[in-house]
Amino acid sequence: MKWQRIVFSQLYLEPSRNGIYKSQENHGTGIKIINMGELFGYDFIADQPMKRISMTDSEIDRFCLQNGDLLFGRRSLVESGAGKCSLIDNLIEKTTFESSIIRVRLDPNLALPKFYYYWFKSLRGSGAIRAIVTGTNVKGIKGSDLKNITVDYPSIITQQKIADILSKYDDLIENNRRRIDLLERSARLLYKEWFVRLRFPGHEHTPIIDGIPEGWEKRPLSQICYDVRDSIKPQDLSPDMAYIGLEHMPRRSIALSEWGNAEDLQSNKFKFKKDDIIFGKIRPYFHKVGVACIDGVTSSDAIVIRSYNPQMYYYCLMLVSSDRFISITSQTVKEGSKMPRANWEFLLKNKFLVPSDALLKIFADTITPIIEQIKLLVIQIQKLKQARDILLPKLMNGEIEV
Repeated sequence: MKWQRIVFSQLYLEPSRNGIYKSQENHGTGIKIINMGELFGYDFIADQPMKRISMTDSEIDRFCLQNGDLLFGRRSLVESGAGKCSLIDNLIEKTTFESSIIRVRLDPNLALPKFYYYWFKSLRGSGAIRAIVTGTNVKGIKGSDLKNITVDYPSIITQQKIADILSKYDDLIENNRRRIDLLERSARLLYKEWFVRLRFPGHEHTPIIDGIPEGWEKRPLSQICYDVRDSIKPQDLSPDMAYIGLEHMPRRSIALSEWGNAEDLQSNKFKFKKDDIIFGKIRPYFHKVGVACIDGVTSSDAIVIRSYNPQMYYYCLMLVSSDRFISITSQTVKEGSKMPRANWEFLLKNKFLVPSDALLKIFADTITPIIEQIKLLVIQIQKLKQARDILLPKLMNGEIEV
């Protein structure tokens, strides 16, 4: 079936709008604001944690979002990020968006936002976005170009049917992500209770000597783990090899459920193996640390970490992904640098409290089922995405009738 094609702006309820810019003194409290991190991190944006800014009533009227709004990345350091589309879904409080983002609000009598979110994920939609991307170092799109692209326009009934089919996969993916979040919280609480608050099993009967539980010791990070620098040239990469770039890594989550492939990579990368820990060293305060669920390659701006023995692995994972470790790491970056990087050599010299071998084993035995369940859910997410992405082009080109 052939669909009608129209200019995108014909579906607008009102003109598109770039987001708000507020100076630093207005940051910290007030209205939640979607920054580029949220746009790149989430396809469906609702009640995720965000920064806040103060806004006037007039600014709230003009810049606050509604459920069903489409957001597009106005600029990005990588071409794939320019024009990235996310959907506002189930907001529970007032939320605005930053100046590097374009808001499009569609007329509900003409268009279903979720259908067009999926359309921009399709080959035709992503191709239309790529055609309007400009810039050399910083890639970007303009609202004036976005409104003039030609989009497919099936009936509202067809839009709803297609969105319903694809949403079933995304609902399952979101459910898995919620489960991962709960599992991660339990893992972080366990680590904090045992190794920060020192309420580990048997703590009541363990003497404290010079502020350290008996049998524990302070060791430099270099005795806990090491970094792997197994470099590979782009010409030696298999096109279907998994690639985890910093853009794929979520903030404050060890679950690396997103990855691309090595097909278009143009520079040397580091190889990693399943279960390796990947640490994003650019702007380490972004807190991008996670565990690999597959073999693959990562950016040379990431650190591939391995513990010295299996018993130390889970302790090492929770240590280098902890808030305290990120805080220490963030203090090692050079002030004023455009791309501040963690000083790994300095970190290796830092000393951290390491528990006894017996307690390390108990911790590993306790936390292993949690981490392994997270890995299993990550793989399930990938399989659901693959199934959805096989259906997506067939639904969008009419190969599968609805």
